[in-house]
Amino acid sequence: MKLVDEAGALAAMRHAQCRVVTVAIDQMYFLEPIRIGDLVILEAEVTYVGRTSVETRVQVHAENPVTGQRTHTNTGFLVYVALDDDRNPKTVPRLIAETEDEKRLLAGGKQRQAHRLAQRKQDIREGT
Repeated sequence: MKLVDEAGALAAMRHAQCRVVTVAIDQMYFLEPIRIGDLVILEAEVTYVGRTSVETRVQVHAENPVTGQRTHTNTGFLVYVALDDDRNPKTVPRLIAETEDEKRLLAGGKQRQAHRLAQRKQDIREGT
């Protein structure tokens, strides 16, 4: 989880061109184990941006260093808020989706963000 958060944060920082702080980690399913001695390969990409937030998708693979066999172990979506030098939320650059895959991820990110905001409102109403 720590490596996933760090990889996601680096992708978010590259896009926002400033520091970020983790505000949410969506569901993360572990499909396969990572065995002792495996190489852990993390691929992080920005999938959605709001005004001050950046969503990243981090895919994790385990690779057997002897055979080279790779296994997809898990994927997670994480949300960060960009911070200025005074640690206040900062506006981030817009995300431009060019490929069909990027457009699909951006549309999914918009839906995930709407769900997060609705869930947050509900949690506030319920006092949790």
